[in-house]
Amino acid sequence: MSSFQKEHSSASVLSFYQQPPQMIEPRYLSNYEQIDGGMNRGLAGQGFDSSFQNYDEQIFTLDSSTSASGLASYDSGSNISTSPDGTPFVKSFHSDQHVSVENVSGSPLSVSSITDYGNDELRDKMRELEMSLLGPESDICDYQSSCFKNSSHNIFPTSMWHSSRVRDMMPKPDLKQVVIACARAISDADTSSAAALMDMLEQMVSVMGDPIQRLGAYLLEGLRAKLKLSGGIIYRKLKCKEPTSSELLTNMQVLYQICPYWKFAYVSTNVIITKAMENEQRIHIVDFQITQGSQWVTFIQALAQRPGGPPLLRITGIDDSDSVHARGAGLEIVGQKLSKIAESCNVPFEFHDAAVSLSEVELQNLMIQPGEALAVNCPYILHHIPDESVSTHNHRDRVLRLIKSLSPRVVTLVEQESNTNTSSFFPRFIETFDYYKAMFESIDVARPRNDKQRISAEQNCVARDIVNMVACDGPERMERHELFGKWRSRFQMAGFNQLPVDASVTRAVLDMLKQYHGNYRIEQREGALYLGWINRAMSTLSVWR
Repeated sequence: MSSFQKEHSSASVLSFYQQPPQMIEPRYLSNYEQIDGGMNRGLAGQGFDSSFQNYDEQIFTLDSSTSASGLASYDSGSNISTSPDGTPFVKSFHSDQHVSVENVSGSPLSVSSITDYGNDELRDKMRELEMSLLGPESDICDYQSSCFKNSSHNIFPTSMWHSSRVRDMMPKPDLKQVVIACARAISDADTSSAAALMDMLEQMVSVMGDPIQRLGAYLLEGLRAKLKLSGGIIYRKLKCKEPTSSELLTNMQVLYQICPYWKFAYVSTNVIITKAMENEQRIHIVDFQITQGSQWVTFIQALAQRPGGPPLLRITGIDDSDSVHARGAGLEIVGQKLSKIAESCNVPFEFHDAAVSLSEVELQNLMIQPGEALAVNCPYILHHIPDESVSTHNHRDRVLRLIKSLSPRVVTLVEQESNTNTSSFFPRFIETFDYYKAMFESIDVARPRNDKQRISAEQNCVARDIVNMVACDGPERMERHELFGKWRSRFQMAGFNQLPVDASVTRAVLDMLKQYHGNYRIEQREGALYLGWINRAMSTLSVWR
């Protein structure tokens, strides 16, 4: 992270407002053009996943150079048109570009933020901040400063600033500006300014508010943890009580139902693996994120419908500690569930559990057998493996080389399209803000703001990740997302070749998106399939061999 500069005080906040921050350019999606191919439908993944992690003490919530201007629009069947030869395609649309953080010089902090504290030192600090933000030539600033001179020549007495009527006339502080200024102050080791801004944020955020108010609540927890150097502790123990396994399952079900990020992974990868294995009689799937095993229920049911009878199916499920808590038991419960499904469908089935940390996965954990067609599934999981920036062992690239050595028929990769891996603190904070603002907006359209299930799902399944990205560094930071361009480089260095995303996959995803809000978009670019919210890329699917 960036080095702390002890000599900076409240001037660090001023410098932030005067100079737009250097940050990573946000990922926007360009126009989606033609989708061709037949009209086969994909297999919709059922159930849900517990990749998002749980906790029990404070409240809490992807280097590629590609960018484009908009995202293809999908909101209903009316967006799908047919070309003269009968090929479906999605209508393109253009949207204005924007950056993840606007120029934040326009909304000054209000005078009421000074008078509400009562502490002289804090009052003076906030007055200095306000004057910095407003600028020396501001009429409001001149008016305010004259009131603090406590002179007999004052036109307006200081007590006037305690009037709610006068305070109501002043510009309200902008939450986005304040939270970013707070992050800048922490980055510059300006603890007094950071503390004052945190006090302001406390009055501005709410887990029942609009998307930015909810996001602000969890970012505030992350900033506090960062300031106190207690990110790892708070990551493990947040304010709310750790949910029971049944409660966490309910939270994950809520997220699975109201936003399509996990269904995007399940639906697309099921179609890809089904197509790659259509003529195979012995299939082995290594799932690096098995969780509840729910993705494979419809896969097993589809195999049962094969002409000539179903093949033998083996699944190796790799576990993580949070999934154990979510299930309320180890991987044996997943094996039992899938075995019952396979038995009811007359599909020959074997399940092998690999209860091992992702960073410690070795060949012997995967139970590879000769004569079987292998598929490796990696949904939203490889970003948890530390890379060369964390350890000289570079487990991220080591695991990719291990997978390549297995000569798989197909490897599916789904990851968040965000860059939080090697960025220093302030750019990482900006990227986290930009990405999760879009996510919270996408959740907001699906449930009322006072919906208790939505609040619980955000607190228990999203906020912990946000706190980890904001407050933690080194081995304690588990959330290390990379953009698709970086993943592509890693896979190519490991010896993989990228395969095109088949048109049947795109059609299956479009069909799935009919269940969700029309602001979700898809686009094919660089051989990958992007899922976005309005014009922000959220997830990418890519196929490798």
